[in-house]
Amino acid sequence: MPGNRTGKSSATAVVLALCAVLGGCSDPPEPGGDGRVVLRYTWWGNPDRAARTQQAVDLFEKKHPGVEVQTSFSGYDAYKQKLATQAAGGDAPDVMQLDYRMIDQYASGGVLLDFAEQRAALDTDAFDTGLLATGKVDGRQFAIPQARGTETVVYDAKQWKAAGVAPPQEGWTWNDWADTMRELARRTGRPGGTDPGWSEDAFEVWLRGRGKALYTEDRRLGFTADDLTRYWTFTDRLRREGAVSPAEETTQLDGTVENTPLGRGRAASDNNWDAPAGGYLGLLPDGEVALAPMPSGEDGTPGQYFKPSMFLGVAADTSHPEESVRLVDFMLNDPGAAKILGATRGIPVNETLREEIAPDLKDFDRTIYDYQASLEGELKAPPQAPPSGDSALQTTFQRDYDQVSYERMSPREAAENYVTEAKAELRS
Repeated sequence: MPGNRTGKSSATAVVLALCAVLGGCSDPPEPGGDGRVVLRYTWWGNPDRAARTQQAVDLFEKKHPGVEVQTSFSGYDAYKQKLATQAAGGDAPDVMQLDYRMIDQYASGGVLLDFAEQRAALDTDAFDTGLLATGKVDGRQFAIPQARGTETVVYDAKQWKAAGVAPPQEGWTWNDWADTMRELARRTGRPGGTDPGWSEDAFEVWLRGRGKALYTEDRRLGFTADDLTRYWTFTDRLRREGAVSPAEETTQLDGTVENTPLGRGRAASDNNWDAPAGGYLGLLPDGEVALAPMPSGEDGTPGQYFKPSMFLGVAADTSHPEESVRLVDFMLNDPGAAKILGATRGIPVNETLREEIAPDLKDFDRTIYDYQASLEGELKAPPQAPPSGDSALQTTFQRDYDQVSYERMSPREAAENYVTEAKAELRS
């Protein structure tokens, strides 16, 4: 392990055992024999993101010859579980990729470094202040947005055209989306898209389109069991009609594009984030992957928003805080790194770099850039980072909807069960 990190041997054993099960982990690094600083940097993502990230890290090491960076990555669900185990054992990596929903949990748990402690090593002058604020907890900057993303309906435009179905129109509503899923199912003989009932992210878009929110400013639920019942009744009806994916497909979802119905060739669309949507290109070699806005509320209110697609954080107990923050600064602000990374994590939050790399963006990176540009000025401000309990509640949300999709519980029963558990989780 780097430097004088003080993780207990028993915790390390747990982490190593978990890595053996999950894969995608490297062994804990030893201090460089030549006196170099050794950092661990971990993230989640697909092979394309991993390849580009490693190229950027190689460039960092070239510019900082006294630092060695040991990297590892895995799928999102495996990553989330692994990081939680490492953090609980006092063995968090020096630099870690974080989801919006992890920030409060790890900041309040003392896992993350306050970037104010290394202010000189990080430049955020070119960052949008609203996006930067999403990495704060109680006014302290514990996470830095790495890129900007937004949700999307990703679809195979070639399939839609062959089926004679018009592409999504700007300003379409959830009812318009539902009718399109039905039409695709009638014409293709398979579901039009993934059942969004499992996804807390999709539910948040639906809620915001109705003028509500997942959480209030004081970190309580911003919706009622009635709201969730309406949403799950809506999605359950589409599933029963065959317009969206069946239970046995939806319950295989694990955060990777490979295990979505669209990725497996069993649907014509998916609800996802724009950055990972590039992963469909290799899964649909004969298709045409396109992006459309998420449906809005019936009065036209957009529910989606520009959100940091992910954040970078530094372990509070890292033995090398300055070098760790300099790695974060490099990944966010270096022009060479920006050109390598492109839009694999979303469009850069550094506004200067965003404009600099735009002319050179190609292929799906350009698709993401153009998609976000089409939404500029149309979306509402992002909410504050969710409370720490939300990370666990994402799993609860999917688990309770599984009961609906397998017809073991009604939407009302599942919604009341979820709200009861959520309130208890948020009080703990």
